[in-house]
Formats: sequence, structure tokens, C-alpha cells
Amino acid sequence: MRVDTDDFARPCGCGKKHQIEVKEILIEEGAAEKLEEAMSDGFLKEYISPLLICDTNTFKATEDIMEEIYDRCQVLILEANGLHADNYAVEIVENNMEEDIDLVLAVGAGTVHDISRYIAYHYKIPFISVPTAASVDGFVSTVAAMTWNGLKKTMPAAAPMAVFADSRIFAHAPRRLNASGVSDLLGKYICLADWKISHILTGEYYCETIAELEERALKTVRSCLRAIAAGDEESCEKLMYALILSGLAMQMVGNSRPASCAEHHLSHLWEMEVINDHLDALHGEKVSVGTVLVLKEYKRIARAIRRGRCFVKPFEGQETELLESTFGRKGLLEGILEENKPELLLEVEPSVLKEHLDEIAGILEELPDEEEMLHMLEKAGCKKSVQDIGLTEEIIPLSLTLAPYVRRRLSLLRIEKMLEIDGE
Repeated sequence: MRVDTDDFARPCGCGKKHQIEVKEILIEEGAAEKLEEAMSDGFLKEYISPLLICDTNTFKATEDIMEEIYDRCQVLILEANGLHADNYAVEIVENNMEEDIDLVLAVGAGTVHDISRYIAYHYKIPFISVPTAASVDGFVSTVAAMTWNGLKKTMPAAAPMAVFADSRIFAHAPRRLNASGVSDLLGKYICLADWKISHILTGEYYCETIAELEERALKTVRSCLRAIAAGDEESCEKLMYALILSGLAMQMVGNSRPASCAEHHLSHLWEMEVINDHLDALHGEKVSVGTVLVLKEYKRIARAIRRGRCFVKPFEGQETELLESTFGRKGLLEGILEENKPELLLEVEPSVLKEHLDEIAGILEELPDEEEMLHMLEKAGCKKSVQDIGLTEEIIPLSLTLAPYVRRRLSLLRIEKMLEIDGE
């Protein structure tokens, strides 16, 4: 299928003209041949010194199908084992790329794309996305999720000029990777609720059209969860389409607000390894576990509001001692404190929060219940519990307390610091 990006750049009811930088999105069998045609005789032929970034796994998965494309490029194959989107990987690319590079091709999944989009932005070079698994929603994003000197950061990055997603490649990726993509999408239930609640309480920009785009992505994936898990090519194309929609939503806003909030903050916290050891878990796997934990907490808050047991209290300040003991011993305290300036909860007036408690409960009640979410994750073969990703139950309370500090983005999990539930 070809996605018409002009449909997403039309005048919007929110009053903003949304910018879409990606010009071509192709999701179909044979997309690799279309890329080769574009490079040899189409809109990419003007680029004479392309750099192709992949890793050892994605090279093996694509070398036969993309043989002619590899022959056209300087090819940089990163070691997949232990590869992260961080300053060390960026340094490896910078030390090995030729000086006259005029185009970057990202052939891989989330990590390769984050590294490539950061390089493309930093050197002001256009880049092309070639997804090898439907594992994340960041293929057309304008930001890169990076670990920089130990801190999780959302860095400015380049959107791709075009996406060539060949179903012969991504539909046959390890099932775990496509399940990770489903996990990333199902987390949108939480971040859309967080976005709406923040808008109600602080007037933060919110766009119904963009929210509906994410909801369309969710509906698309929910219709074929078992088929995705079975590796059905058409259903995997639908998953890739849904992930692209989510990425376009981010592009329309200019940041990751429509696609990432409390559920992702838990994932980022665990990736910083300040309260846990290294986890052998994919990004989406941590997101789905974070989604389940946050969903359970949000449903608890909703019940307390309806039963008249939830009360608003003034913000008492950051949990300084806890931040010092947690992030300080890894040398990350200064970065965390800087990330949280100025404190977001100072924008939340207690009287406004109290006035809107019932409305917040209504938003939370529209979320899937915990049993329904677990059933969806199970159908798609996704991770569901902390044990599934190598954590224990004991880490949950501390994770929920610390996660809001990892990003300066207002979530109900952060707002909960201004709530007191009677009897607890």
C-alpha cells in the first residue's frame, strides 16, 4: 500500500497547519525494488554517495533482497549484540562514515533508525527508512530516543524523506519483534489519556485529529492480533501501517506527545538501570509491561474518585532524597534535576484538579480494563508482567514513584503526587 502523506498535512480543526516531512511511504512486497529504482532512475538518483547503516542481524535479513542497493552504498554494519541508540554508537558511525556522504539509509528496526535519524539531523543529510521489523512506531518520527551519557533523552532528529517497507523482510522478522510493535501501539491508550488530562488541567496543546489518528492505528492492530502473531503477511502490513500512522501523529505535533507518556516513562526508567540490573527485553516489551502497571494504577485512581476517597493536596515538592539516593549514585542526579526544571506540577492548580476529578475518572473508565488489556497482549504474544522481562513484583511501587521524573512530560502518574487516596 502507498500512504498519501498529503492527507495528513491539510488544514486542521485545531488551528495548526501540521507539517509532514516524509514524501513517500510504501508498504508492500517488492518495496526494496522500488527503492532501487528510485536510486537508479528516480527521485534519489541525484545522491551519489549514500551511507547504509544496518546491524549484523538486519544485514543477514536483507542482503539477498537488497543486494543491488548494498552495491550502491558505503555500508556500515554495526554489531547487533549490545547495540544501543547512544553516544557510543553515534561515535562509531562518525568515525567510520566517509566525508562526502549525501544520503543515509537506515536498514533496521528502532535502534538503527534512532542512530541514523540522529546522524542525518546532525550532519543535515536526508535519510531513507527501510524498516526490517514492525517493532516500533518511530520510523517517521522527528525525534530520536537516545541514551546520552547515561540519561534517556529525546533528541531532535530528521524525519525520513521516504519509507520503503518491504513485507518480504519485515513480515518474516522474528515474531518477538512484531509483538514488540503491537506492545508499543497498545501503550497509546495510556498516553492519549495522559495527553487529554494534561490538556484539561493546564491547557496544554491537544489536537483531536491527531488523537483520532492514534485511535485509528489502535483499531487497525486490534482487528488482527492473532494473525500478526502468526506472521500473516497482510496482517503484518497492517501493523506496519499502524506504526507509521503513529509516527505521522508525532510528526504532526513535532514531538512524541501523542505516542509516549507514563507507560514509556517506566520503560525509560528501567533502561537507565538505576533500580534494576540490565534487562534482556526489547523497547516494546518494556512498554507493554509499563502499560499494564499504569493501567492498573489508573483504574485504582478512577475507583477512588467515584467512591469519594480521592482528595487533592497541594504539591509538596520533588522527592529530593529519593532522587539523590537513586540517580545520584550513578552520577545522573544533575541531569534528572535539569530535566525536571521548571517543575511541571506547579502548572497544576489544586482547585482546577479538584474541579475536574470526575472528568478525569470518566477518561480513565474509557480505558480497556486490565483483563481486556492482558487478553489483547496475550493474543499478540506480548510481554505482560514484570517477571516476563526479568523484574520482580517488589520493584513496582518504586518504579511508579520514580518514572514520572525521567521525562518532563505531564502524566496522571505525575499528577498522582497531588492526590491522596483515603485508607491507603
